[in-house]
Amino acid sequence: MPRVKSPPPPSPPSTIAAIDLGSNSFHMIVARTAGDHFHVVDRLREMVRLAAGIDEDGELNEEATERSLACLRRFGERVAGLPRGAVRIVGTNTLRRAHNAEAFITEAEDALGHDVDVISGREEARIIYLGVSHGLDDDAEQRLVMDIGGGSTELILGRRFEPLHMESLEMGCVSQSVRFFSDGRITAKRMRAAEIAAQQELETIQDHYRSLGWQSVIGASGSILSIREVVTEQGWSDEGISAESLAKLRRAMIDAGHVDKLALRGLSDERRPVFPGGVAILCATFEALGIDHLRGSESALREGLLYDLLGRIHQEDVRERTVADLARRYHVDVDQGARVADAAESIREQIGKAWGLDTDDVRLLLRWAAQLHEIGLSISYSSHHKHGGYLLTNLDMPGFARGEQRRLATLVRGHRRKLPRSEFAKFSDELARILLRTCVVLRIAVTWHRRRRSEALPPISVTARGSTLKLRYPDEWLDAHPLLCADLEQEAVYLKAAGFKLQFE
Repeated sequence: MPRVKSPPPPSPPSTIAAIDLGSNSFHMIVARTAGDHFHVVDRLREMVRLAAGIDEDGELNEEATERSLACLRRFGERVAGLPRGAVRIVGTNTLRRAHNAEAFITEAEDALGHDVDVISGREEARIIYLGVSHGLDDDAEQRLVMDIGGGSTELILGRRFEPLHMESLEMGCVSQSVRFFSDGRITAKRMRAAEIAAQQELETIQDHYRSLGWQSVIGASGSILSIREVVTEQGWSDEGISAESLAKLRRAMIDAGHVDKLALRGLSDERRPVFPGGVAILCATFEALGIDHLRGSESALREGLLYDLLGRIHQEDVRERTVADLARRYHVDVDQGARVADAAESIREQIGKAWGLDTDDVRLLLRWAAQLHEIGLSISYSSHHKHGGYLLTNLDMPGFARGEQRRLATLVRGHRRKLPRSEFAKFSDELARILLRTCVVLRIAVTWHRRRRSEALPPISVTARGSTLKLRYPDEWLDAHPLLCADLEQEAVYLKAAGFKLQFE
């Protein structure tokens, strides 16, 4: 079968948008594209304090949910009409932790009209660095980038546009404020307790980071920018945040004794309730890492999302590099992966409309699954589809949202032997239906190339109707290939147990 050429890329959208569903605030940025750059035309921000709405059972309570969804309905009006692929929406720490996050995400997607991706902490760190680095001079110095969010803190070491070491720690301005300053009181004892708790999070990385070193420290996002605003407005620092100015801020807060009495120039009323937690985290980080001075960056996660989105639009998708890196790291047979990918795309092109597989998302997911379907062989041939599914569920995969990674892992898990319907049942009904059909396409492509030979297959007609898939080969070709015929007969048995009917002639 001849190699299938990828379709030409669509015209890039003239307007793109990124929405960050943070633990403290929701942010939206809208931009006009100009080649591989963008110009911001609108920004929206609302402080929803999502993290503060997690109850004792680990679920988002009704009040926080409704407050957040009301914000997203307003955001949805701004991105209504933008095409699929022109909007990137991500959830961070709170949506990683909340037990009922999936229900919230379903409602959020209805409000916004676009998909919501929950990203891992390290993926969040990668995107933050991408945004920060694009806002700095392109020099060769090693940078330490820090971002204190509502529920997590990201620390990244990198050069130019390349993050080299990334960590996401379970501490944020909202969670730390709720834990140590819930009634608003600020005492020296409480502040020190909050700092020690933060240093416990930093303990596992501080020696490694200090040994690698850096030439500059950059801080991003709300907490750090608010602290910078206060220390400069108070006249304690001329530029950025110095260790001395941070110590003065700490003393002033303890002297005030309560968040309501923080009469600090540059501190907004909406930031005040979560300000102590952010200050405690920054103080602990300065102490643990020996930081003398930090300068602020106006660019962070939102801008990083836009640059990442532009990369996807201009065929520079970091996910492609991740797949290639994984194939290399786990010694995957790339030629076999390419053969299966081409065969799978040939099938998808023929039945895409009939089975609802005619989207770019499905095309990419199917290709990546084909390229990595044998990754589990690095562990063992026996049950290598299960090993592959496990690896792809748990590996750090830059560029992939958690949902994308789960879908990819499920396809690889299901590419041979018994088709595990229970794994697909973990998704929504509509997504499960699409994934099952995509997996059937992958399985047929794998079956066609079990001989692992490079010679082309003959033209094979593939049609689909309902749950029936029909393969039509040239006359007498199957008679001349009894082993493939036997493989197809076995595949028909597996697919029948999963509710599909495979016919071939």
